[in-house]
Amino acid sequence: MKPDVLIIGGGLNGAALAIALARAGMPVTLVESRPLDTFTAEDFDGRAYALSLASKRMLAALELWPSMADEAQPILDIRVADGRPGEGAGFGAVHFDHAEIEEGPMGWIVEDRVVRRALIDRLGETPGIDIRAPARVVDHQTTASGAEATLESGETLRTGLIVACDGRESPTARRAGIHRIRHDYGQSAIVCAVAHERDHGGAAHQLFLPAGPFAILPLPGGHRSSIVWAERPALAARLRNAAEDEFLAALRPRFGDFLGPIRLAGKRFVYPLSLSLAERMTAPRLALLGDAAHGIHPLAGQGFNLGLRDSAALAEVLVEAARRGEDVGSPLVLARYGAWRSFDNTTTALAMSALDGLFSNDNPLLRLGRNLGLAAVERLPALKRRFIREAAGLTGALPRLLEGRPL
Repeated sequence: MKPDVLIIGGGLNGAALAIALARAGMPVTLVESRPLDTFTAEDFDGRAYALSLASKRMLAALELWPSMADEAQPILDIRVADGRPGEGAGFGAVHFDHAEIEEGPMGWIVEDRVVRRALIDRLGETPGIDIRAPARVVDHQTTASGAEATLESGETLRTGLIVACDGRESPTARRAGIHRIRHDYGQSAIVCAVAHERDHGGAAHQLFLPAGPFAILPLPGGHRSSIVWAERPALAARLRNAAEDEFLAALRPRFGDFLGPIRLAGKRFVYPLSLSLAERMTAPRLALLGDAAHGIHPLAGQGFNLGLRDSAALAEVLVEAARRGEDVGSPLVLARYGAWRSFDNTTTALAMSALDGLFSNDNPLLRLGRNLGLAAVERLPALKRRFIREAAGLTGALPRLLEGRPL
C-alpha cells in the first residue's frame, strides 16, 4: 500500500510526526539510516531537554508522557543572571516562579535517552507505521501527482508527500534545491551531568558568561543536574578528554558552590554550535521538519520544542486536508504549513542569535546595560508573566496537539 506520507529520518521529530499521523489514520513509512536500537543506547546522546508545558501536553495527547513522567523533573523556578567565572552573578538577575501562571510547571527536564525510548517503543506499537531501519534514501523525485524515494538497496518507495527530518545538513532538502542560512557562533557546547550535595529544588539556572551561556538544568532525584556549557571551541575540545580533576577545576568557578561539592555523573559530550536555517520549509511534494528546517543556539532550550511545534502543525494540516479529500502533497496544503511555521521558526532562531551576541562578551558598557535590563525585568511582574508563558509555549496560534487535544 502506498503510504500517504514518507518520513525520512527517525529521530525525535520524525518519530513524533509518524505517531501523530498514524494515530489519526494516515499510513506512514518511516526511513531511518541507523538501527533504531542505536538511539536507545545509554551513551547515544548526553543531552537533556527543557520540554515546555505545551510540548508535554502534546506528548500526553500521543500517550507518550506516562512512560516519561517518572523520569521527568518539573521546572519550578528559572533564575537568569549575567556574570563572570569565579565571580558569580552580577547585580541584575531575574527569577521566574512557576506559580506565576495558573497552568502549573512551565516545563520539565527530560533526558534524551528517556524521550527516545518512549518514542521508539510507541513507534513499534502503533498500527499504520511501516519502519525501514536501517535503510538510506539516496535519491528522490517528485511529480504533480506524487513522489518517490530510492533506497540504497535499490527499492523505490512511492508516496504523496515526503517529509525531511534528516538533520541540519538534510540531504533531502539539498536535493530539492533548498538553500540554508548559516552562522558559526564560535562556540561549542559541553554537555554532562553532575551530582551535587544539596537538593536543586527544581530550579534551573541560566548564567551568561563572556564565552557563552552556561545552564544548570535540574534532573530527577534532586541531587543531579545537567550542564550545558557554551565555551570557546579550543577549550571545549581540551576539556572533553581532560582528567576529571582538571575538568572539575574549570567547571567549579562557573557552577559555583550553592549546591555544595560536585562530581561528574556520566560521560562528557561536545557539540559545535551554529545556526542553520532553511530559506523555505517546503518544496514540491516536500516539507521540512525540525533540524532539517532550523538548527538554533541551545540558549533557552527551544530547539526540541520548535521541532515538536513543527510536528504538531504539520500533522494537523495534513490530517485536516486528508479528511477533506485533498491531496496532502499539493502546493495549497504545503503552503498552509509553511505559513504557520516559517515566521515562528525564523524569529526564534534570530532571537536566540541576538541574545547570544548581546550576552557572550565582556564589554563593560554592555555588561552594565545587561544587568540594568535584567534588574528592570525583575521589577515588572506583568512582563515576567509574559516571558513565562512564552517559555511554556502557551502563546500564539497553537496546534491542537500542543493544547493536549487529539487530532
